[in-house]
Order: sequence, then C-alpha cells, then structure tokens
Amino acid sequence: MEEKVLILDFGSQYTQLIARRVRELFIYCEIHPYNNIPEDISPFKAVILSGSPYSVRSEDAPHPDLSNIRGKVPLLAVCYGAQYLAHFSGGKVSPSNIREYGRANLSFVASNEDFFKSIDKGSQVWMSHSDTIKELPTGGVRLASTSDVENAAYRIKGEFTYAIQFHPEVYHSTDGKQLLSNFLVDIAGVKQDWTPDSFVSMTLESLRSQIGDEKVILGLSGGVDSTVAAVLLHQAIGDQLTCIFVNNGLLRKDEFSSVLDQYKGMGLNVKGVDASERFLNKLAGISDPEAKRKAIGNTFIDVFDDESKLIEGATWLAQGTIYPDVIESISVNGPSATIKSHHNVGGLPDYMKLKVVEPLRMLFKDEVRRVGTSLGIDPELIGRHPFPGPGLAIRILGDITAEKVNMLQEVDAIFINGLRNDGLYDKVWQAGAILLPVNSVGVMGDERTYEKCVALRAVSSTDGMTADWVDLPYEFLQKTSNEIINRVKGVNRVVYDISSKPPATIEWE
Repeated sequence: MEEKVLILDFGSQYTQLIARRVRELFIYCEIHPYNNIPEDISPFKAVILSGSPYSVRSEDAPHPDLSNIRGKVPLLAVCYGAQYLAHFSGGKVSPSNIREYGRANLSFVASNEDFFKSIDKGSQVWMSHSDTIKELPTGGVRLASTSDVENAAYRIKGEFTYAIQFHPEVYHSTDGKQLLSNFLVDIAGVKQDWTPDSFVSMTLESLRSQIGDEKVILGLSGGVDSTVAAVLLHQAIGDQLTCIFVNNGLLRKDEFSSVLDQYKGMGLNVKGVDASERFLNKLAGISDPEAKRKAIGNTFIDVFDDESKLIEGATWLAQGTIYPDVIESISVNGPSATIKSHHNVGGLPDYMKLKVVEPLRMLFKDEVRRVGTSLGIDPELIGRHPFPGPGLAIRILGDITAEKVNMLQEVDAIFINGLRNDGLYDKVWQAGAILLPVNSVGVMGDERTYEKCVALRAVSSTDGMTADWVDLPYEFLQKTSNEIINRVKGVNRVVYDISSKPPATIEWE
C-alpha cells in the first residue's frame, strides 16, 4: 500500500489544487472534511490544512480538534490553517490594513531551513487572505516574510509543524512544488511511489478482494473514464464482467454504432442497448437542468436494473466515477457548495439490489489517462474528449425533443470533425456545441429567417476543475460557422463561448 497524505478541507477553492500538486510528486493523498477527521491517523505520513473562505476570528469559523495530529504527525498549515494555528495557540490574528491578494515576493527567507531548501529570497508567492498573523503562536519561529506580510511562514519549535500564509498549490507560486516536496519528502519522509503502474497493481488486488467470484455489470459510455474502468475490471475479474453500452438518444451523431465498433478486439464482453425512445419520453417537457440530470440518472438506473436481471448472478454495478464528479456533486470535502449533480454519483435506490464499485473514484482526469496508457489502451480512446453523462440533454437549453437532438447532432459533428481535420482536436481538452433556446432573425436567399442560434465551446484543462477557453483560429471558426449554417436546417446563427471556469462551468447546464 502506498504511503499517503491527509488533506483537511476548510472549504477553500484551492483544496483540490493541493491534492493535484501532491500527486504530481507521485504521492497519494486524500481530501477529508475538517469536521470528519479519521479516528486512526496512523495510515497518514503527513497532514495538510487547507485555506478557507472563513476568518478564524468569526464565530462560525471551522474549529477542528487537532489533538491527534499536532506534534504527532508532520503538519503543514496553509493560509487559513496557518492563521488557525496562530489564533488558537497563543498568537494573534488581525484584519489586514489592505486585502492581501495576488502575487508577492519573499523579502526574507530564514537560512539553513529544510522547509525552504532551494527557495531563495525574491521567490514569487500567491496571497489570498483578508486577515494577517500579527503575532506567532507559542513556540513559533518566523521563516519567511514579504514586504507586506511579516509572518508569511513559520514553524513550531519541537514539532514538525510548519505554516505558510501563501498558497504553494497555485501555479503563481513559482517554487510551490519545491516547497511541498521539501515538506513531504525531506521533512515528513513520504515515499514517492504513487504511479500509474502502482495504482493498477493496487486496484487489481483490491477489486479481486472486493468482488470475489461475483458478477459485475458496467455502464460503458465510450469515454475515457468508463473505458479505463472496464479494462481494469476485466484484468481483475475477466469474464465475470459484462459491459453495457446504452444509447440514451442523446449521444453524438452515429456514436452508438461507432463506440461498439471501437470495443471490438479489446476482449470485453459488451452488450449494446438502444433505449433512446425511453429516455426521450422521460425527458418530455422538462427544461430545468437539474431535473434533466435526475430524469436521465433515474432512467439509466432503470435500464441497468432491467439489464442486470438478464445477467444471472450480477450483484455489482461498476461506474467510471472520477474525483471531480464527486467533488462537484456532493459537499463531501468540507463546507464547499454543490455545483451540479452528476448522474453517476450518489448511490442507488433501495429497490436496485446492486452494490456499486468505482475503481477510479479518487483519480483526476489526467491521472485516468495515465492509468489508461499504463494499461495499454489505444491512444485514440485515451485522447478522446470528455463527454457529459447526460449527453446532449445538457447542451440543449430548454426542453428536449428528437428534432432538437438531431439538429444538435449535425452541428456537433461538423464542429468536432472540423477540429480533427484541421489538427486542432488534440489541442483542445473538451469541445461541443450548445443549442440555445432563442431564435434570431436572419436572411437567406433574400428571404427573412427566424431560426435557432448555436454556441460552440472549446476549452483547455487538465482535470476539469478549472478551464480556459481556447483561442481557435478565426479562419477555422469562419469555415465552421459557414458550414453549420449552410448544412444544418433550422440554424441561422453561430456564436463562440469565451468564458473560463470559473466563473462559468464547462457545460452550460
């Protein structure tokens, strides 16, 4: 079993970034809410406290019991964590004269400190706080300052406890990764053994132990996550696995047949189920995004329940759930807000007698791809853009009809095929088209039209937690727009979405 690190989340927007940076060091970590600390800390070689939107001075500030951690396990407190240790351990935290947000540079770095090995005075760091530490806690030793923040970093005498006012997990902190390595590897002595190969071997062993000789059904989508989950399970339990690929009527153009063809030769037992009419009937008249997601999720469950009864002895349902799905769906990691629900998160209804197995639940998207490469999966499958579980239903704003689905499928096919043909597909993390619930006036052949508007969306990202819009060439956008308007009946206007995440999400619904 790999050595691991515990991250206690106080609701910071950056908590998931801490986990990503730690894993980039080939160290496994888990995020737990501050108010649900594991009773047994012994499996964790180090603990990190995240930042928080709260002030330690407020009455409702997170106030965890760290008695099983302080002085017993190497501890790194980031931003709110640093203020928390100071405020409740003999120090003083006060409001800053000005809000300290953005880039800063270290004006002082203590010498001969392992914590700041290979980090020099002048190193850029990222600040994001409105309080500041005026006095260090009992036993505190100042390790670094900026021109505005005297106590930018400190340690506690007699403990492997370190605290920083800035955010090393953010790319703007140029030596942030070095600082995390100094703490985790040099000070805490955590082994760097979290690799795709180690994940595969550990997961195969875990799956065999968890499932035994029971049968599993898995919902394939054709995407990276479900494909990697299927190959992992197949290697673990062989023909005990049956994969089901459901046509929900909301897939891309011709995707049902093309995905089934892709899986031929992979050794997987795949069954295709066309339930498109069933899904479209369930969605009839529904416009609210969350209601759509729930209707699709419930119908997926019903379809799998029906199919599972046809597979004698099936007792498990496998899903390709990954970490961002969990983070965005449920506030499991501290007091953070639910962004949107995901169809494959949250368990099964009581009437469905299948247990859930999720081999990728703790992986980010880029980690899933590296695991897929380790498993020898076709690079074309590994490099495929993410596609939402609810499919085109959340790319059609408003109610869903077969006519709208067909229209958007045609638009989407022109866009995606165009990206491939122009060598742009692999430069984009995710792309798709959105059918807007508005008509616009146009003119075609000297005649007035009043037809649909579509938006094109292309983003770059590593894990879906944050994303930037892609600056596609004007020539490509012009050609694509012309082709869509000329070839797709009912569309007379094309726009391009230049919103990043945050504040927008990748999908419109």
